Amino acid sequence: MKKKIVLTRRWPEDVEKSLAEVYDCEFNQCDKQFCQQQFKAALQSADALLTTVTDKLEPETLAIKNRRVGIIANFGVGYTHIDVGAAKQNGIVITNTPDVLSDCTADIAMTLLLMVARRAGEGERELREGRWSGWRPTHLIGSKVSGKALGIVGFGRIGQAMARRAHGGFGMEVKVFNRSRVSDAALASCNAVQVDSIDELMQQSDYISLHCPGGDENRHLINADHIGAMKESAFLINTARGEVVDDDALISALSANRIAGAGLDVFNNEPALDQRYLKFENVVLLPHLGSATKETRDGMGYRVASNLKQYFAGEQPADRVV
Repeated sequence: MKKKIVLTRRWPEDVEKSLAEVYDCEFNQCDKQFCQQQFKAALQSADALLTTVTDKLEPETLAIKNRRVGIIANFGVGYTHIDVGAAKQNGIVITNTPDVLSDCTADIAMTLLLMVARRAGEGERELREGRWSGWRPTHLIGSKVSGKALGIVGFGRIGQAMARRAHGGFGMEVKVFNRSRVSDAALASCNAVQVDSIDELMQQSDYISLHCPGGDENRHLINADHIGAMKESAFLINTARGEVVDDDALISALSANRIAGAGLDVFNNEPALDQRYLKFENVVLLPHLGSATKETRDGMGYRVASNLKQYFAGEQPADRVV
């Protein structure tokens, strides 16, 4: 008999077809976010649960009686939406999909940086609304990117991919804050320097790009004090997780013109965007597009499939995190 798997959201068509050839698949045809009762039903009826970043799995749900699921194969790198302690306690394996989304997420981070620096969002809105009166020397003056200082918080795969783009493509001076010591080779690959504190990074950088994990450990890692240490001419870019930034602190700084702007691809309580951000012309907002290319989303799905194959063969999944 085929193993039964439940997918909590619609996945790329080619990936769903590939999974259906091997497994008894239950697809989420309406593509609506699961509630806890749906998670519980899936945990009791399937052999594997295939989740995404939108799926918050509570301890009570993971501890349900008569659980059949032995593996939660996550579509994405981050897995803080799954209660890791409860998964461990209940003997549930968790896998993720590293590597395949690093480049495209770094591309979006650089897109945000360029857009907010060069006021591209403002310019497009002006054109679409018929407000452009023609070229003039003082029109939409932005900030230079080439040669400026980029501070990166979190120097894993995505942070390093961002650093390579910034240094190799724009000659930026790269500074890094990471909780552990970064290898000399990783720093040398983009001529980066590691600093000892977030405040030091903020004080020295013209652009700050966040690439650290989310979850409770890093909730509001970027707080009022850290934002207060930024230059008035600096920009904050977040493609990590929404909870990493204290919205009240960032919005307060933007309101008081204490920083130059921000570019955000992730938000607290997605998709419930804090409406206060909408009033700022100097904030670029994207709907969590970091990994949104066909190549990457397909790659993420096939990475999940590989982890499932290994698990059901009695092997250790390559991307096991719990």
